[in-house]
Amino acid sequence: MKKKVIGIIKNKIAISQPELAENKFLHIKKAKEKASSIKSICIDILLILLGIISAGFGLKGFLMPSHFIDGGTMGLSLLANQIFEINLPLLIVLINIPFILIGKNTISKEFAIKTCFAIIGLAICVAIFPYPHITNDKLLISVFGGFFLGAGVGLTMRGGAVIDGTEVLAIAMSKKTGISIGDLILVINIFIFSIAAWVISIETALYAILTYFAASKTVDFLIEGIEEYTGVSIISVKEEELINMITHELGRGVTVYNGERGFGKSGDKKYDMKIVYTIITRLEVNKLKKEIEKIDPNAFVFMTSIKDMKGGMIKKRRLK
Repeated sequence: MKKKVIGIIKNKIAISQPELAENKFLHIKKAKEKASSIKSICIDILLILLGIISAGFGLKGFLMPSHFIDGGTMGLSLLANQIFEINLPLLIVLINIPFILIGKNTISKEFAIKTCFAIIGLAICVAIFPYPHITNDKLLISVFGGFFLGAGVGLTMRGGAVIDGTEVLAIAMSKKTGISIGDLILVINIFIFSIAAWVISIETALYAILTYFAASKTVDFLIEGIEEYTGVSIISVKEEELINMITHELGRGVTVYNGERGFGKSGDKKYDMKIVYTIITRLEVNKLKKEIEKIDPNAFVFMTSIKDMKGGMIKKRRLK
């Protein structure tokens, strides 16, 4: 009887040990996920705060003292401020409220909460922070006012929010109408600049267009990253040599797809083949073309622009 009891206890211990190990693994996994989530939230908040400060500087340090405007909802707020003399921080909040609600329905509740925080933060920043008036030169005001405002928009978008609801409206309308987001934003801004030209002056509208271009280019720079990447697909019978060149000479990773050749220069001749795909920076495009030309002048190469990416071997591998 005693031996039987000892056997049962041993069996229970044997069963409980894997369970304990599994529970410990799940606990560690949950702790890591929680830490990663907290880190992500902190980074988003930091980016949004930096965006608010930058946009506030663009507004109070450049655009507002010279009565300049921009595109989007920020342009509408500045325009209404000049025409009706309504408090700008109040306008920033009121004009963006409908876009926050649209964002909640079309994107996510989290996006709407972050956007609400960003817009209220910008309104408080504009109302309270004593930014210095930098310059009276109209060209510098347009370029650098647009730059700092665009930096604010870009950083905020990196944090998962917006301080200009035009993009949210364009996304919602694009889903219903089928018109591209870029075209919709352009139409909205043409409407704003036309009102500015009619109500204020044509000169102000022209400077507003310059401000908008400076802001949009800054947003693109921050959203797409410092390095613009290019995806390159290569179809060649010398795929092994091309893979070796890309990995050892360029230090980039490759993905190889299985394909089937169809009609080409040699006529209708089907056979299995490999498609080599890699991602490089635009500075490496010319070098890659030259190397491909050396290996296979008849290779079929096509390239696509990569806006942003994550994971994989993004950074160039160090070559020995």
